[in-house]
Amino acid sequence: MAEAATALGEFDFAGDDHVVPFQVENLDVRGRAVQLGPMLDAILERHNYPAPVARLLAEVIALTVLLGTSLKFDGKFTVQTKSDGPVDLLVADFSTPENVRAYARFDQTLLDEAVAAGQTEPEQLLGKGMLAFTIDQGKFSQPYQGIVALDGATLEDIAGTYFRQSEQIPTRVRLAAAELFDRDEDGKPRHRWRAGGLVAQFLPEAPERMRQADLHGGDGDTGSSHHSDDDSWAEARSLVETIHFDELTDPLVGTERLLFRLFHERGVRVYEPRAVFDRCSCSREKIKGVLQGFSAEEIDASQEDGEISVTCEFCSTTYRFVPEELKQAAE
Repeated sequence: MAEAATALGEFDFAGDDHVVPFQVENLDVRGRAVQLGPMLDAILERHNYPAPVARLLAEVIALTVLLGTSLKFDGKFTVQTKSDGPVDLLVADFSTPENVRAYARFDQTLLDEAVAAGQTEPEQLLGKGMLAFTIDQGKFSQPYQGIVALDGATLEDIAGTYFRQSEQIPTRVRLAAAELFDRDEDGKPRHRWRAGGLVAQFLPEAPERMRQADLHGGDGDTGSSHHSDDDSWAEARSLVETIHFDELTDPLVGTERLLFRLFHERGVRVYEPRAVFDRCSCSREKIKGVLQGFSAEEIDASQEDGEISVTCEFCSTTYRFVPEELKQAAE
């Protein structure tokens, strides 16, 4: 018996680890939304991060894939924080068309003290510092980097500040991460991480409509403005702000269902989802090339028990080399 044809309006749901582009034409809004599951678990469990660190890194990963999948060229998009708090480094990068890796660095003693004192909000764990967005199109072009101070209560607030100050595009970012406790197919308890995010941008055909009340032009600008938000953007932003934390991470809600909840009265169009994968860009050849730049004395000083071992901070893969194979290039 032949399969029934797909009815008009029917489509497969994207599911986890797929970024869903969307457009709300009646509000001149475009954006992307995502729910991360198995890919996120693989990255976080590899390092066995404490929960407060894992939660922060999960949000950075969600932000990275939301923005990285918008690239229209081959390259790498990196989001990185550098600060003086217990979690002093968070970094995630997206290599087109689909590869993601991430890493966090933290001081265990300072983290334990912060947790004991109940100081686990993002701004308390990160401290003072900066958030950088870097776009690298390869060796034939100069990387572009935008930097914003870590002065917001949440990573989504800080990301919103970046778009407001640097890109001057009205943008609302929502991010969330959560631990999921359930049972596997055999009924055994299991623990999983999930993250979700949504970015919505106001992109009308008339550029003058993009002005917003809190938009300023950069250094030296006080941020004062006599322009009120465009009505369409005010409505879209208000709708996005109604998103509950749980909706971004709940596997039973799903990305398309969330978008329908938000924009069904205005009509929302979703496009082909883009899968993302936990794949590191390190390789034995790349690391060997770096080590071959060492002098013979540096190679001797780096060896232990007759070999040199290098472990990738992102994927935890360890590469081992015999000193003689490296000295040949150094001599």
